[in-house]
Amino acid sequence: MTKQTLLVTGGAGFIGSNFVHYWMKKNPQDTIINLDALTYAGNRESLADLEGQQNHVFVEGNIIDRELVNKIMADVDTVVHFAAESHVDRSILNPDIFLETNVMGTQVLLDAALKNKVKRFHHISTDEVFGSLELGSSEKFNEHTPYDPRSPYSAAKAGSDHLVRAYGETYGLPFTLTNCSNNYGEYHFPEKLFPLAITNLIDGLKVPVYGDGLNVRDWLYVQDHCSAIDRVLTDGKDGETYLIGGLTKDISNLEVVKMILSLMNKSEAEIEFIADRKGHDRRYSVDWTKINRELGWEPSVDLEEGLRRTIAWYENNQAWWRPLKEQAKDFFKANYKKEN
Repeated sequence: MTKQTLLVTGGAGFIGSNFVHYWMKKNPQDTIINLDALTYAGNRESLADLEGQQNHVFVEGNIIDRELVNKIMADVDTVVHFAAESHVDRSILNPDIFLETNVMGTQVLLDAALKNKVKRFHHISTDEVFGSLELGSSEKFNEHTPYDPRSPYSAAKAGSDHLVRAYGETYGLPFTLTNCSNNYGEYHFPEKLFPLAITNLIDGLKVPVYGDGLNVRDWLYVQDHCSAIDRVLTDGKDGETYLIGGLTKDISNLEVVKMILSLMNKSEAEIEFIADRKGHDRRYSVDWTKINRELGWEPSVDLEEGLRRTIAWYENNQAWWRPLKEQAKDFFKANYKKEN
């Protein structure tokens, strides 16, 4: 089996750390250089079991640091680019850092990839770049859906997507791009809906639900996302985009919360409706036919089984998430306000 070196950006974050674990287990002959700025969403504890392994090299640094990025890109075969500011609520409060990291940081990486002649630049993006769909419609996002970002976060991610494609067209950079739906699973920062609900219920607290709770998302178990990226890196065609989703039918945020309550033997009285998010997209739905048809990928678990695994992980890893919730308590207080 051919050895290669991967640069994984944002590899101490939620999806990135899961991917690092996934790849090292499946490809122990490879070396991963893990570049992460360790912002609030990056956590070395998510990589604790990899400490001391020679084929995992952790570098604390920012993707906008051109000198550092050029230095560590020197012997890299493949770039897997997760690093991004990703929380919509935070982008509404402070758009600047989203543009700096998601757009300018991606441009720095692309320049270094060209200079060092990497064999593949894989860019991780989101279905949020496509905007919002009507509740109750049968429409789904696909690889040909026009971009229509509606938050500073999704606008910044859209900008990074366009840059990656432009570098492919203009400079011949070999790339692939995936737009994924909402991930959930292990190592998920506890400000997001699923881990917030689960950890609050563990602590006997209410579960905050935005607005009427009828907003719809496509939910993707993070381990399935990792396997999809693997399939694209292995068999995906240069210059192609693949959408990755986890569901085949709509489910509202409120229904998901009720599913979590049921799995944790809690009553629906634990739901607390809070003031809605500004510009809250109503519905996302992902058509993942292309990656299924061309690369043979499909989710390995349904939502209920994925939630069971996620709940069990948070119950068994309280030392990981409790310090994070304590650090973010001011953010929770400011953003999850009960409706008047």
